[in-house]
Amino acid sequence: MQILRRLPRITLVGSLLPIALAVLVRVIPAEPGVDRAKHIKSVDIFAIAAEITFLTAVFTVAIGCVVVYVMKGPAYVADAYPVEHADRPAAGRDDSPEPR
Repeated sequence: MQILRRLPRITLVGSLLPIALAVLVRVIPAEPGVDRAKHIKSVDIFAIAAEITFLTAVFTVAIGCVVVYVMKGPAYVADAYPVEHADRPAAGRDDSPEPR
């Protein structure tokens, strides 16, 4: 559930990184002898591919979180059934050996 609650923030931050890369390549001056348009186009393609891959990963994690949440249900306990010997030590049980 904690992962599912953090996913919107993770998605926002992770989506801003490729966008920042694409903006950064336009702001920083290119080296002499480099085709600036071709360089920008290559970085844009990389940023789009990284964004699609990231969003696919976030979507996959979200599906996994929802499946776990639905299967777990509202109870947050590992064993919901009562255990008879949970309150007393083994010496108090009927099947324990006699103390010496």
